[in-house]
Amino acid sequence: MNEQTFRKLEFHKVKEQVATMTVSPAGLKLAEAMAPSQEYARVAAWLQETEEASELLAAGASIPLSAMEGIDVFLSLLGKGRIYMEQELEQLGVWLTSVAQMKKYMNAKRQHAPTIAGYADSMYDCPELREELHRSIRYGSLTDEASPDLAYIRRQTYAVEDNIQKRMAGAMGKYKSSLQESVISRRSGRFVLSVKRELRKNVPGTVLDESASGQTLFIEPLEVAELQLELHQWKAAEERERTVVLSRLSDQAEAYSSELKTNVQAMAIFDFIVARAKYARSCGGRRIGLSDKPIVSLRGARHPLLGRECVPLVVELGIAWNQLMITGPNTGGKTVTLKTIGLLTIMNQCGLLVPAEPDSELGLFAHIEADVGDGQSLEQSLSTFSSHISVLKDMLKYASGKSLLLLDELAAGTDPSEGIALSIAVLEQLKRQGAKVAGTTHFNEIKTFASRTEGCQNGRMAFDPETLRPLYRLEIGEAGDSHAFAIARRFGLPEGVMMRAEELLQRKGERNAAYVEVPDPSEARTDLEVLRGEINNKKTEANRENKHGGAVLPASDHGGELAGPVSPAKKRGYVKGDAVWIYPLKRAGVVFREADERGNLIVQVKGEKLVFNHKRLKPYIAKEKLYPGETYDLDIVFESKENRKARHLMNRKHAEGVEIVIKPEDQF
Repeated sequence: MNEQTFRKLEFHKVKEQVATMTVSPAGLKLAEAMAPSQEYARVAAWLQETEEASELLAAGASIPLSAMEGIDVFLSLLGKGRIYMEQELEQLGVWLTSVAQMKKYMNAKRQHAPTIAGYADSMYDCPELREELHRSIRYGSLTDEASPDLAYIRRQTYAVEDNIQKRMAGAMGKYKSSLQESVISRRSGRFVLSVKRELRKNVPGTVLDESASGQTLFIEPLEVAELQLELHQWKAAEERERTVVLSRLSDQAEAYSSELKTNVQAMAIFDFIVARAKYARSCGGRRIGLSDKPIVSLRGARHPLLGRECVPLVVELGIAWNQLMITGPNTGGKTVTLKTIGLLTIMNQCGLLVPAEPDSELGLFAHIEADVGDGQSLEQSLSTFSSHISVLKDMLKYASGKSLLLLDELAAGTDPSEGIALSIAVLEQLKRQGAKVAGTTHFNEIKTFASRTEGCQNGRMAFDPETLRPLYRLEIGEAGDSHAFAIARRFGLPEGVMMRAEELLQRKGERNAAYVEVPDPSEARTDLEVLRGEINNKKTEANRENKHGGAVLPASDHGGELAGPVSPAKKRGYVKGDAVWIYPLKRAGVVFREADERGNLIVQVKGEKLVFNHKRLKPYIAKEKLYPGETYDLDIVFESKENRKARHLMNRKHAEGVEIVIKPEDQF
């Protein structure tokens, strides 16, 4: 697996969405590093974690995750002898409280989420350190309870400040006439009065500052000079004691270094697991089956980036067939189907729940590669075809039974005949190597290869011929048409252009009539003999019924041959009695009712009458070659032996109680 494949399948967008749902830097790093695993036990554990977290969220739980603000920086400085500030230690205390809450919460949810609850067992809430931090620091400052000496110093400080305030109030009244304004200010941590410059000599003391205009001087009155000095000494003592307390608290934090780092790892894992669960709930992800075999079995699958309104996908690969060729019109959803298969497989191997029905199942692949998009590169001078070949080279090199390969637009970008031959050769080689391949194509030759090759299967994107709109639904078992003309008309191409295109296509079909696809000779001969036998048996029965007076029907002395080349216009003109090849059943049948306005015919197969569209049929044996004479009674082929006897008897005389029974399936 490589980054290029991840980007082609848009896995990077899924990672980005998961990352936005994390709440901590450590959880974000885990989300950004998310990658698929090939180990069954690991993937199963990841899926179990995500499912448990998703169920907790679905129950309305509020998981107490921590944003861990500043904790990464704090831990990076542990062991370096640093004295932490009050804010840093307070953040540590708050985070340890979150750790304690997470442990308590997970213990309460152990019965519902046993796997992720196990991570809480490895966490340390460090009660002694947590309580000491809460006691010593509040609102970003040391409390008086941090140490007895700090409390004593602060009491002395408060007393001196109170004394200074009283003396300053007295000085302000004494020098009132010399003051610019009657307020007590502080400059450099010392109390001062605002004195007019021209009256400076009226107020004895030390000038500590002046106003911007120079008209006001800030003077420390002589009355408080000694008290100010004492206050400064107490402040210095408080700062020394603050350093002592912070050093002690920092040493305590250092003592829990390993426990704190373990807590960060555990909390990051919780954050990442919950982010995966949030993403699962946002895209409708569910827990599906996990197989140790490289298989894809998706039911009701949706591309997670398209929302819940997209048409659900049903697809299999690696079970009954290893190669799936998807056909259908452009804009019909073929490429989205490939991307959905690849993206959901990668997501599943990353432990993400995928938007699919619970009865779906995905296996583990060692190698996932996608050739989606034209891959042109001006910097590397790669054309569309060169890009495809470059990817195919890597696919063939690494392909194995545990490879999932996604090929978009096989045979595109070069001469169609050469591209088709090369594509079939590549598919044959990948089949020999056992790789699981899903591809898209518009070429009939590749569709034919898939229909005739064991271990390969066709699929088509459904298209509504009436509204001329794609249905975005994958139908397994049949090849689809490109519907290029219908789509071109829907998008408004001039009708004259469309009529000319249809004329050219018909001429090409007539020129290439010799190459019209025919059934596999071995299959055709086998079904031919069966069909001949059925018809000859009915002829023999009819001859016996007519031996007492009716004309004997001659048996056909020629077996008929496969129909020759037939133009596209003739394919709609089947008549009753024609033998046709039925592609879905891979056998022959006889036309019972000609095509209606929608091109649907009724064909008899082994005595049953079934409806098929003319596009699912090919001319096999013309009526003229299958039955003798123009007046041949086709009722011999389509009616039951009992009804024929009854009709023959009723034609000869009145027969009491004799009736002809028409079964419901024959009433077309």
